[in-house]
Amino acid sequence: MNPRAAVSALLAALLLALAACGGSSPSSSPSATPSPSPTVSPTAAASPTPVPSPTPGSSGDTSAVFREIEDQVIAERGLEAKQRPVPIIISAAEARARLESHYREKNSADEVAIAEETLKALGLLPADASLDDLYLELLGSQVAAFYETDTDQLFVISRSGGIGASEKVYFSHEFTHALQDQHFDVEAIDDAPAGQGDRALARLALVEGDASLLMARWMGTHLSPAELGELLVVDPEAQATLDAMPAILRETLTFPYLQGLILANGIWADGGWEAIDRAYGRLPESTEQVLHPEKYEAGEKPVEMALDAAALAGAMGAGWSGTPEDTLGELQLSIWLRENGVQALPAGDAAAGWGGDRLAYLRGPDGAYALVLRTAWDSPADAAEFVDAAGTVVGDGDSPGTVVRSSATEVVVVLASDGAALNAAVDAAGLNLPD
Repeated sequence: MNPRAAVSALLAALLLALAACGGSSPSSSPSATPSPSPTVSPTAAASPTPVPSPTPGSSGDTSAVFREIEDQVIAERGLEAKQRPVPIIISAAEARARLESHYREKNSADEVAIAEETLKALGLLPADASLDDLYLELLGSQVAAFYETDTDQLFVISRSGGIGASEKVYFSHEFTHALQDQHFDVEAIDDAPAGQGDRALARLALVEGDASLLMARWMGTHLSPAELGELLVVDPEAQATLDAMPAILRETLTFPYLQGLILANGIWADGGWEAIDRAYGRLPESTEQVLHPEKYEAGEKPVEMALDAAALAGAMGAGWSGTPEDTLGELQLSIWLRENGVQALPAGDAAAGWGGDRLAYLRGPDGAYALVLRTAWDSPADAAEFVDAAGTVVGDGDSPGTVVRSSATEVVVVLASDGAALNAAVDAAGLNLPD
């Protein structure tokens, strides 16, 4: 159960989307996981007091401003409000404390450690980085508002204490989440089975894309030119924090909003909000479907790959243990390739033929590790393209690895802390390497 959140880095992209989303009717055309972003969940932290009094930057009473936005969102989105959560205005410091409490409640220290070790083994986090510190810094700097599905509370972060254009915009996004929660059982979407990180990220993209589309359309209809101009002023400190984040954290944070907006806008263009409503009955199955909406429309599902981390660890020998398996998916595979030396376009092309994958991270004695990634590809040509790209990433350095094409359309990547661990993992996975 995650707090649905509006992320401040979206505004520029959403403003660009207004031209495509404008108008009043649809056009006739067109984690125990190695997840890069450990999920957060609401807890019973003390709630700040709702603020019903007039505030700088609001037009009249704050509650009246919010009520007007609610009515406008209901009219645009076409969903009845079964109840209206009381908006709570909080400071950035209060929000960070609450979000950190959610995060700590959801993620055990061992789960975060496994995620951190896995990302480091993939070369996606610096060796001296703390995933805990980075993720909490990212949340604290980028979240602008959030709605808690289990408490039905809606929080708007105001750094000035007032209600200006950005607070109004993010409130429209979060109130949309409240409507979603009342009609589409968003809590069940959040409570996806562990070990399905890619699918969870894809489904989050529909939820956030829906709310981001509504937000973009609301902005274009209800904000004045002066208010839209306010949104173009970027917080340099927040932007610098985002830019400094490892790509795997930055891009998996923004993916559900930005790519989800593209997915939702395409669905909306073919059938309006009713088509978006129907999409909750056929949730995306992979980030591939979100990156390539035509594959979502065609119902192209991932290939299920079997991988047993416990069995692999047992075959590795004494002192080895498995951690919960997960699926990386097209998005994270493309980031892995790009962040480890493959140029952006070839990395995207090499990941685009993804059919399915399963990853197991194995812990050994004295800090040793091994990582086994089984992948399936849409065609032999796609498999060959991935072999070429992945082959430029792995090697015989301090963290050796190998890429094995185990069949015409399957490729296995093995990474390890040292040569002995690599050889043991290759044998455990049953791979036959050429002499």
